[in-house]
Amino acid sequence: MSAYNRRAVIIVLDGVGIGQAPDAALYGDVGSNTLGNLARAVGGLRLPNLERAGLGSIAPLKGVAVVSKPTGAHGLLVPASAGKDSTTGHWEIAGVHLKKPFPTYPRGFPKDVLAEFSRRTGRAVLGNIAASGTAIIDRYAEEHQRTGAWIVYTSADSVFQIAAHEETIPLDELYRACEEARRMLVPPHDVSRVIARPFIGTPGHYARTAHRRDFSIQPPAETLLDALADAHVPRAGVGKVDDLFAGRGITATHGADNAAGLALILSWLRGKDDGFLFANLVDFDQLFGHRNDVSGFHEALRQLDAAVPDLLAAMREDDLLFVTADHGNDPTTPSTDHARECVPLLALGKRVRPGSIGRRQTFSDLGATVAEWFGITFRGRGQSFLRMVVS
Repeated sequence: MSAYNRRAVIIVLDGVGIGQAPDAALYGDVGSNTLGNLARAVGGLRLPNLERAGLGSIAPLKGVAVVSKPTGAHGLLVPASAGKDSTTGHWEIAGVHLKKPFPTYPRGFPKDVLAEFSRRTGRAVLGNIAASGTAIIDRYAEEHQRTGAWIVYTSADSVFQIAAHEETIPLDELYRACEEARRMLVPPHDVSRVIARPFIGTPGHYARTAHRRDFSIQPPAETLLDALADAHVPRAGVGKVDDLFAGRGITATHGADNAAGLALILSWLRGKDDGFLFANLVDFDQLFGHRNDVSGFHEALRQLDAAVPDLLAAMREDDLLFVTADHGNDPTTPSTDHARECVPLLALGKRVRPGSIGRRQTFSDLGATVAEWFGITFRGRGQSFLRMVVS
């Protein structure tokens, strides 16, 4: 079979780290261990399918046994790129490293930046603080609806977030404002992402909608997606992956939640398309990590685990399925922000040789492995481990 008729899937569990990275102290994240601390907090994880795949062999996890004959290959990826956000993590998987993190604004954005944004969009600005998205909407939504001003805020991550009520400012106008902000935010204010945060509701009952969109900065170097595009290998996405790469080399279908994302992944596996599928399941991070929702995080993992048998049954002989993450977001720590963590790696498929992939020194080894699977020379900043996992 031609390498171009093969398929590979990477599923990124957004925020599902598995222990502090060696340089966690530089990021204020000593002690963060998303899966490990979560396992202790719930009295043991109940993930039988991921357990059989080898999850318990990556790191000690209460409730997850080390199985003698796993169904998949397992390993751990150490972050090498500077930063701990989704863009940095996905870019590193795709072979790109950053020398320094994207800029952050714990005290809000400079006045001249907001003045220029207001001038370009024709609306005033409220907020300009680092805050939880739900909290800032509760605080400013009534004034926003009365005045029509944007709610602009940030977090500990490198993001310029714009919230607007869908009945006050149409979605198309919100998206245009985000595009304008993306064009405006150049060095030294080149934030990783501009994020549209639409919401609906009435005072005391506001809720964010599924119409979020991310507007990422362009990757500064060739990515796995670029290389696959040049080789005419088909590429598809599920979730925010297209936004994280500024639409370069990939288009994606966005589901409302993890359940929808898993359904889209299963549909692709059951379909006739060849090539590469890059998927992000964001609920772990967006709904549970940032809100320190321990039980919700565990339930989302159980939902994923329950989907594994159907995913495996849909795979062809020459399919590879990788499950990993982009950073940590430990719901058990006082912080509500991302954590500098290593991430788990599971490799599944009919041709996968069960066993250890080991401790890899960059997420980019995964992208290099996918490139070799498709028979292209791209390796980015990684080294392929394909021969360790494929029989």
